[in-house]
Amino acid sequence: MNLRIFSLFGVIAVALGATSATAPEATAAPRDKAFFQQVAGTWKGPGEIVAGKYKGTKFNCNLIGEPTPSGETGIKLDGTCRVGVFKQPMSAVITQNGRGYQGQFLDGAEGKGLDIISGAVNGDKVVVGINRAQLNGAMVASLRGNNTMNITISVKVEEQMVPVIGLTLDRDLDAIAVGSID
Repeated sequence: MNLRIFSLFGVIAVALGATSATAPEATAAPRDKAFFQQVAGTWKGPGEIVAGKYKGTKFNCNLIGEPTPSGETGIKLDGTCRVGVFKQPMSAVITQNGRGYQGQFLDGAEGKGLDIISGAVNGDKVVVGINRAQLNGAMVASLRGNNTMNITISVKVEEQMVPVIGLTLDRDLDAIAVGSID
């Protein structure tokens, strides 16, 4: 499988972050922090490449979202996605940059990954702008309740956004620590 396409669908890792573009910074910060706390945790699920040369390719991802190491508003994501016997590490760091967000997937656009160039949260939906050389696109992640997230990655072709990847992640409830009362 072409590493660039595999890296493109790996950008699902960045779906767990952004900020509100319409709200004032003072009110957006607590709402953004709450959003990141809501999506932190262990997620897993299937996806499919829905357009392009690898249309129909199915994959599965296991991802863990945690607070950023620096404590800034944002998220750090690690995990893997698997296509058949091939396993690709996934990682992303997204941090607040003024009223927007910045970050990178894998080692960023200078390496084999992508740059996160913008982001916005609106209710239970996040939109993140992605870039690599002449490739521009967006990722939309929508929470469906507390335990399901649908993700669509689209790329810009001429003046139109074309969906290329779809993914549904479920919160891994088995990974949540459970205590007992004596």
